[in-house]
Amino acid sequence: MVLVLEKGASKSDIEAIEKAIYKQKKTAGFNAKKYNGAIKLTEDPLTIQIKLRDEWERDIS
Repeated sequence: MVLVLEKGASKSDIEAIEKAIYKQKKTAGFNAKKYNGAIKLTEDPLTIQIKLRDEWERDIS
């Protein structure tokens, strides 16, 4: 959106532009707490991470 504020604009023009700018809805962002505890793990998360990283370190000979 582009709003033009011309030189010599009245106070009511400036207020109208401010209302147009702040009327837009702000984005809330990502709510990570929503997914907290969603996956039930059977083993330690660090062990899982080590296993996944080891898959990339294969000996290609």
